[in-house]
Amino acid sequence: MKQIEGGICAVRGVTANGIKPGKMGIAVILAEGPAAGVFTKNKVVAAPVILSKKLIETEQRLSAIIANSGNANAFTGDDGFLDAIEMASTLAEKLDLDPDTVAVASTGVIGRKLDVSWIREHLPEVLEGLGSSPECSRAAAKAIMTTDKTLKEAAVELDCGVRIGAIAKGSGMIEPNMGTMLCFAYTDAKVPADVLDAALRKAVDKTFNMVVVDGDTSTNDMALFTSTCKSGVKPCMECLDEFEDGLIYVFTDLAKKMAKDGEGATKLIEARVIGAKTYEDARLAAKSIVRSPLVKSAIFGKDPNWGRVVAAAGYSGAELEQERLTLSFSGGGEEVELVKSGEISRASDLALLKKIMANEEIIITLDFGMGEESATAWGCDLTYDYVRINAEYTT
Repeated sequence: MKQIEGGICAVRGVTANGIKPGKMGIAVILAEGPAAGVFTKNKVVAAPVILSKKLIETEQRLSAIIANSGNANAFTGDDGFLDAIEMASTLAEKLDLDPDTVAVASTGVIGRKLDVSWIREHLPEVLEGLGSSPECSRAAAKAIMTTDKTLKEAAVELDCGVRIGAIAKGSGMIEPNMGTMLCFAYTDAKVPADVLDAALRKAVDKTFNMVVVDGDTSTNDMALFTSTCKSGVKPCMECLDEFEDGLIYVFTDLAKKMAKDGEGATKLIEARVIGAKTYEDARLAAKSIVRSPLVKSAIFGKDPNWGRVVAAAGYSGAELEQERLTLSFSGGGEEVELVKSGEISRASDLALLKKIMANEEIIITLDFGMGEESATAWGCDLTYDYVRINAEYTT
């Protein structure tokens, strides 16, 4: 496969646009075909998530997505649900679509009534600019940003000619337990909804489920995956592995961008746990490392306090034996081994570790020495700015 430009608009049959004149934004994506989705596991669920989840479960296809930023439309009761329905029906009416195939997504402040009149007023401007250019994909990606500093999009073309593209947003309130805050993915592969669903769940589990910014789970998390079936490539069951790998590649790119763009973040942390007995053990330990406030704080301060890493793995719930652990840090083309088979390594060099920790991207590798399973998680450092951003979020 190869990376290509254009985000979601690199996929045949997708048109999009978005606007974000201030804190509020609107994005519209049009693409007709089979669809699948995964949604937040938070028991406080936003109205658009309830509506879109029901739509996916009953229809298993989409014709459009309308998304807004600046307001989560969460914990807003019956009025919030009616507002989500109105968003879908307004778009459906203007484009002559079936409202039962229009998904709705929202992100922003929880517990405040959505200003649907603002969406109605600005929707014509979004629709007027709908297109399939790379600029249209970027406009849609920008429209769903909240505290994100950078827009997030990715696309690939598989060797068979099929394309996969996605946009996402996510910067804070991220430990999804399912997906990112918002992700809209598309392919032009000719595949049914059940194949999309299986690929989506596998990819989400290995990527978005492995991102931790702050350990909070949003009320609005949603990842939708739609196929336009317009690649012209005949469905081929032998190509499913390549298809799934392509989706994982796209989602990994977005997951790393989310972690790097964590609120107030200055560094990307990649935790690789290898040599575990089970995948679940590796997964638990990797996420525990990037979730730990002490690890995240040490990374921010370039403090070579590596003991926090093994401590985080030790309380993660993963099966491990400390006398088998091997730990190393790498970054900027350099690597230092700190622990070798449970003993402080002769190669241990705290001055070199501090130098490595000054890089913008830091890889922590922890080898359990117990098996063949591995998992990777992504996170970011914990900074003064994270507190400031979230202390001032609604003001």
